[in-house]
Amino acid sequence: MEREPQDDADRIRVSDREREQVVELLGTAAAEGRLTLDEYADRATAAHAAKTRGELARLTDDLPTDSTGAPVPARRSESGVAEPAPERLVAIFGNESRKGRWPVPARLEAQSIFGECHIELQDTTLSHPVVTIEATAIFGSVTIFVPEGVEVRLTGTAIFGSKESKLRGTAPPGGPVLEVNSKVIFGSVTVRPPKRRWR
Repeated sequence: MEREPQDDADRIRVSDREREQVVELLGTAAAEGRLTLDEYADRATAAHAAKTRGELARLTDDLPTDSTGAPVPARRSESGVAEPAPERLVAIFGNESRKGRWPVPARLEAQSIFGECHIELQDTTLSHPVVTIEATAIFGSVTIFVPEGVEVRLTGTAIFGSKESKLRGTAPPGGPVLEVNSKVIFGSVTVRPPKRRWR
C-alpha cells in the first residue's frame, strides 16, 4: 500500500524565531480587534507549543497576514518615495531595550506581549525632525524615556490599560518631534523623563 504524500509544511519543524513571529502577528491582530483576548491567549499558547510550520500556519490562516515572516513592504510617502521598513523592538515573555548612543530611526515599532520594552533617548541624538514610534502593549509595557527639548505627541487607544505622558512643561518650537502611536490592551505605554543619575 502506497503511503500518501505529506504536505511539506506539516513535516518541516519550526524554530523559536518562527514561533515568535506568529505570536507577534497574533498580538497585532488582537490589538486591531480581529481576535478576542481569549482567542489570542489560546492561539499564542498553541504557537509556543507548535512543532511544524503547518501547525503555525493554521493559527493565522483566517487573518489578513501570513505566518511566513515575510518583510513588511516599504511604505510610500506622500511624494511617492518608498520609505524604509521600520526597525522593530519586540519583547515576548521577556525584556528588550535600546539605550546608550544608538542610531534612532525615523520609524520604530515596539511590541510588548507579556513583556517590557524600554526605549531610552536621553543619550542619543534625534537626527530626524520627526520620529514615529508605533507602541503596542498587550499584557505588557512600553516605556519611552525622553529628554528635555523634544515635543511629544501621544495618540492611540488603551483598553483596560493606560497611555500617559509624565513629561512636564513645553518643548521649544523648532525642536525634534516624537510621535507615539499607542495600542494598549491590559498594558501600558508611558512617556517619561530620563532616570535620575546619582553622582
